[in-house]
Amino acid sequence: GLTQPPLGKESLTLWDGGQLTGLEQQFNWLLQSPGIGLLTAEPGLGKTAALRQVTRPLNLHQYMVFYIADTDFGRLDFYRELAIVFGVQPAYRRSQLWRDIKAHIVHLATQKNVLPVLIIDEAQNLPFEFFRDFPAFLNFVFDSKEYMTVWLVGHPELARDIDRPINRALASRIQARIELKPIIDREAFKQLLTHGFAQAGCTHNLLSDSGIELLRMGSKGNPRLAHQLIVTALRLACDKNINHLPDEIINEAI
Repeated sequence: GLTQPPLGKESLTLWDGGQLTGLEQQFNWLLQSPGIGLLTAEPGLGKTAALRQVTRPLNLHQYMVFYIADTDFGRLDFYRELAIVFGVQPAYRRSQLWRDIKAHIVHLATQKNVLPVLIIDEAQNLPFEFFRDFPAFLNFVFDSKEYMTVWLVGHPELARDIDRPINRALASRIQARIELKPIIDREAFKQLLTHGFAQAGCTHNLLSDSGIELLRMGSKGNPRLAHQLIVTALRLACDKNINHLPDEIINEAI
C-alpha cells in the first residue's frame, strides 16, 4: 500500500509532538508584529519542512514568501542573490543594490499592503559581515517601521554566532527563537513512525515494538536518519520477498 517513502519529503502533513505548534505560534506572532525569527536545529530534524508547512496556508494577498538557501557566498554576492529572489535587477554597487532592494520592500508593504516574509536557510554559512550589516539593512524610516519579517534558519552554531558580543545589534532584534530537538521519547517516536507510514499510504503494521526501538536508537531520534533507515530496510525486505520489516532486516539496514 505504500505510495511514497515514509517520513520522506513527499509527506504533506508533518507529525507534531508540540514543537511544530510552538513554531507556528511564534511564526504567526512575527506576521502580526514583523521582526526577525531564529530557527535552529541539527541537520535532519525538519527545519525547512516545518517552515514549508507553516507558510503553505498563508494568504497570498497579504504575505509574500521569499526563500533563499544560497548563502555560502560573499556579502555582495548574497545581496545580489537576494535582489534576484525579490525580482529586482541587481545593481553593480552595493549601496545602490541596498537602496533598490529596500525600495522594493517598502513598495510591497506600503503600496501593495503585502508583508514580505524572507526565509534565509543555511544561514550558518553567511559571512560575518552580513551579521554586522543586516540590522542597518532592516532600518526603515529612522528605524520606526518594520516592513519585513525575516527567519534565519540554520544549525545550532548559528545561534552561538549571533549571540557573540560583536553581533549584539542583530541579537537585540531577534523576537522569536525556536530550536528543534530530536524525538528521543519512545512513545513520541512511535507516533512519528505511525504517522509517517500512514502518510505514505501504509494500511498494515510493518514494524514490531522492538523494531521501532531499533530505529529509534539507530536514528537517535532524527527523522531524516529514520527515513533513510526505513527506506534501506524496505529495499532489503523487498529483495528478500518479505512483506514486513523484521528486526533482523532493520539491524541489517542500520
